[in-house]
Amino acid sequence: QHQPTATASSQATLTSTMTSICPVPEGTKITLTLPDDFHHHFRDGPASAHVLEHATQQFGRAIAMPNLQPPVTTTELALKYRDHLISGLPKHLPHGSFEPLMTLYLTDNTTPEEIQKAYATGYIKACKYYPAGATTNSDAGVTDAKKTYP
Repeated sequence: QHQPTATASSQATLTSTMTSICPVPEGTKITLTLPDDFHHHFRDGPASAHVLEHATQQFGRAIAMPNLQPPVTTTELALKYRDHLISGLPKHLPHGSFEPLMTLYLTDNTTPEEIQKAYATGYIKACKYYPAGATTNSDAGVTDAKKTYP
């Protein structure tokens, strides 16, 4: 598999920029032992257990994309989907070692109250904005950004 490479000039620029933003002593090493996945499609039904098996081998947390059929548009649906994911976690996985970060599918009809209710659960971390018709299962998405304003 081809891996993109950076030129020496671009590497030097990136290193210089990062050093000026966050100075780090020469030789410092950072090891990410269990990163987060900020865009994960766990699927629904029986397929999600297979996806979870792979995800939990690589990540400690993952943002669950809500564009299922039907989409995850309410707090109740998000909590139900979370329960489905939790119940599908590999049995050998230590309790609490993986956390699905739930999201709501933003629509023209999503209210500020629904977002506040979702946030108050402690499990629903974000809303996902899908322009209507722009991607897989986005037909119920936002038709006009102004419709998402409070």
